[in-house]
Amino acid sequence: MFDSLSSRFDDIFTRLRSRGRLSEKQVDEVLREIRLALLEADVSLKVVKAFVAEVREQAQGAEIHKSLTPAQQVIKLVQGALVGVLGKEAAGLRTTSRPPRVILMAGLQGSGKTTAAAKLARLLKGQGRKPLLVACDLRRPAAIRQLQLLGEQTSVQVHAEPGANQDEAPAVASRALDHARLEGFSDLIVDTAGRMHVDAELMKELREVAAAAEPTETLLVCDAMTGQDAVNVAESFLEEVDVTGIVLTKLDGDARGGAALSMAYVTGRPIKFAGVGEKLGDLEAFHPDRMASRILGMGDVLTLIEKAERVFDEAEAKKMEEKLRKAEFTFEDFLGQLQALKKMGPLSQVLGMMPGMSKLPIGDAQLDQQMPRVEAIIKSMTRQERNNPSVLNGSRRARIAVGSGTSIQEVNKLVKQFDEVRKMVKAMSGGGGKGAKRRLPTGMKLPPGLGGL
Repeated sequence: MFDSLSSRFDDIFTRLRSRGRLSEKQVDEVLREIRLALLEADVSLKVVKAFVAEVREQAQGAEIHKSLTPAQQVIKLVQGALVGVLGKEAAGLRTTSRPPRVILMAGLQGSGKTTAAAKLARLLKGQGRKPLLVACDLRRPAAIRQLQLLGEQTSVQVHAEPGANQDEAPAVASRALDHARLEGFSDLIVDTAGRMHVDAELMKELREVAAAAEPTETLLVCDAMTGQDAVNVAESFLEEVDVTGIVLTKLDGDARGGAALSMAYVTGRPIKFAGVGEKLGDLEAFHPDRMASRILGMGDVLTLIEKAERVFDEAEAKKMEEKLRKAEFTFEDFLGQLQALKKMGPLSQVLGMMPGMSKLPIGDAQLDQQMPRVEAIIKSMTRQERNNPSVLNGSRRARIAVGSGTSIQEVNKLVKQFDEVRKMVKAMSGGGGKGAKRRLPTGMKLPPGLGGL
């Protein structure tokens, strides 16, 4: 979502790298470009003005560190302003002294509210909690069944009353709360009815459900793809309901990102979660500092580590590291790592969290399209070929190409890169002899399956 804005910022910073200290004229020139970049990204004018004013004030009042280039200084100031606009610091869910903690999900129809409720339940369950989903959207015929199916997929219990009338949503919420207290659920996540637009009837029902459920949190689910409309919707809800936080969905989309940059500042409410994909595991706690780093192309190593810790077993990772050091890492091992990597999300998204990787001259679509091809090549190998790549002669490679729907050249390229990386890792770990060079082979930038694709 922020690719275009990130590219604009990178262009601005690149032009600064050859300059000496920043003059007042140069600061004004940079700020004009930043202002234009933010407006083109559909950021609220109110936010843009505050953002530029903050950077200008900091630039004029700050001492330019002698060890920093102007580009580094501007990045530092812009990053600080971005963090401020996005909410300054991460805001977790509120706690309650008496369980269950009630989380009311509100939003317009089509914002992803029901799916966000299930994603949140899955996230909380992964933290060792016991959530209960409640179907209080009694106006949309398929809403109850949708939540039940999502509950089955996440192995989370759903309190649903399919025979209830449209005006019984508050009563359903009240009965669900009693059930949650009786059965010892830690969290009650209430999915409410949505509309195509904000109206008095929707707000009245929402207030009644809130009165019955006694929410600890009221999270407003907004579609980041709708741009400034999402901000307008949030402001309308705030006038009627005590919203405590925002859930931004579809941050993996190709919109310009203005809603994400405007929401917290305009509403005065923190963005607590971000939907970064369609899968039920694609919901992340929102960290303003990490998001600012992603926008500036500096990566997000902390989130990447957290994702990896959830996917990769520590003992297995050490075993793989030892195999790599001894050059015993096989295609069989690599296939297992690829399949684990897929659980972390789209490859383009994972690489975007690595500092500098956002500048690779490869499109997101290309990266994600190539991964299945690499996997298909490995799966077309016999077990012997995966464990002992040295047996891959010409006829075997031709058979693998046909079986995987790729070309012999692609098979050769993958095998060559795999062999080069094994040699490189062995050399870097001291297994390549006294004179081994500790650098990547010519043309190598990434591990096998990623580099050069």
